[in-house]
Amino acid sequence: MAFVSLEGMEFYAHHGYHEEERKIGNKYSVDVKMELNVDLAAKEDKLEGTVDYEQVYQLISKVMSKEAALLEYLANQIIELLISKFPQVKKVWVKVSKYNPPIQGLCHRAVVELYS
Repeated sequence: MAFVSLEGMEFYAHHGYHEEERKIGNKYSVDVKMELNVDLAAKEDKLEGTVDYEQVYQLISKVMSKEAALLEYLANQIIELLISKFPQVKKVWVKVSKYNPPIQGLCHRAVVELYS
């Protein structure tokens, strides 16, 4: 078993609980780590033995392009989509960050991490 990760994916999206957040939009980042068997990729240099990073990115981009109120919802949608599209993936960890969340104080990011 191994971990395959994509870190620091950035998106500008219109998520948020408050209408103003969804109207203005914000910068988000997503990190994903997937646990899977990569023996075929490691021993025979075959893409079929792992996940295609571009496909993973496109699936996450699709989730991030649809408005949502909560980071928890986005993270769960990413987990469910990755597991359904890549049956070789056994577990998924997702971290979704919202930059400069609308709170009454200084906060660089609000972060939610979920795992399956």
